[in-house]
Amino acid sequence: MAFDPRQVLAAVLTFTMFAMLANMIKRDHFDSVHPTVHETNKASDNSLVSVTKGGDGPWKEDGVTLKPCWVKPVLPEETDEMHGYATFSLTNGPEYHVSQIADAVVVARYLRATLVIPDIRGSKPGDKRSFEDVYDVEKFIASLEGVVKVVKSQPSDVSARNLAVVKVPNRVTEEHIAENVEPVFRTKGNVRISTYFPSVNMKKTKEKTNTDSIECLAMFGTLEPQSGIREVVDSMIDRLKTASRKSNGQFVAVDLRVDILENKGCHKDNGSPGSKSCYGPQEIALFLRKIGFNKDTTVYVTQTRWDSSLDALKDFFPKTYTKEAIMPMDKKDEFLDSETSEFEKVIDFYISSESDVFVPAISGLFYANVAGRRIAFGRSQILVPADIPDSSASSEDFISHYVSKKNHFAYSCFC
Repeated sequence: MAFDPRQVLAAVLTFTMFAMLANMIKRDHFDSVHPTVHETNKASDNSLVSVTKGGDGPWKEDGVTLKPCWVKPVLPEETDEMHGYATFSLTNGPEYHVSQIADAVVVARYLRATLVIPDIRGSKPGDKRSFEDVYDVEKFIASLEGVVKVVKSQPSDVSARNLAVVKVPNRVTEEHIAENVEPVFRTKGNVRISTYFPSVNMKKTKEKTNTDSIECLAMFGTLEPQSGIREVVDSMIDRLKTASRKSNGQFVAVDLRVDILENKGCHKDNGSPGSKSCYGPQEIALFLRKIGFNKDTTVYVTQTRWDSSLDALKDFFPKTYTKEAIMPMDKKDEFLDSETSEFEKVIDFYISSESDVFVPAISGLFYANVAGRRIAFGRSQILVPADIPDSSASSEDFISHYVSKKNHFAYSCFC
């Protein structure tokens, strides 16, 4: 039987066309699904598979801003009796300030003492700033109206001689105040409160207490940066979003400070096999890459100035920035080159609270209190680093337990 050469040619072309089409379909299918993100028909609330439209990577839309569900406590009608003063200082950075404010307000409220607005003290001797240098003082006073009496400065007749220093544990209870603080206050007439931190204690309370509403208000309703700092934070966030055009303006903030990493030594936690208390730049780079972030992802690190150890992170993510790189030039003298690091810490705290994704490379109070602020504003994409031996781990495993288990104190305050 004779074959028509034209029929043979047509058959070959038809086969080739179908082969090419099949190959294109196959390639498009695998390229469109990142190997470290597991697709499901129904994602859970904490899943990273919900990718923001226009983004490329495991981005998730912010949730709804929660509403305060505490009732603002009101002081009973005052008598003419003088109750004395309670003073304190803010130390060690904004993550401590949040807790120190809460403890001071709880103590002053219980004692019916007048709270004196604190000063802010750094780690070096003589490193001292006024409250209004960093925070909005009028907002602070207005938020506590009716809760405790507040004055801007310590009266001249209150001196070290009639001011007893009392140490209270973070998340101080009424029982502790009654047993250890009130007797001293009644004897001396005034107290100076010093908060110590036996542990990082931001877990949700199992049962409601009388101080819950006061703590909630103090922690989440009193502190806001003063206008100058707020403008710098907004400007830096705008620059990060501009650099993130390919990811729909979204960026990752990583709490990674080289000096703290060196002090911690990134040792393994005794209570959680396989986990660590901190992660270095290369470990963070590998973690972010394995859970789906690509090389165009913009990363902000809390390290103030560039350190050579960050090169390992920048190799994976070229758009990695420090404060020094993105702070407006005309603001550096005031907020970056000052003699104190207080401004730098506050800027880090608010950028980390407002980023699209937050990754705490270092465990501790900064992570805990940033998480609380993020939870309140529905920014639940808090990813805790872990060693990932392969790409088979579920992305849900990296959501902070504060969010996945709803065990942060913020869930006692917002609903």
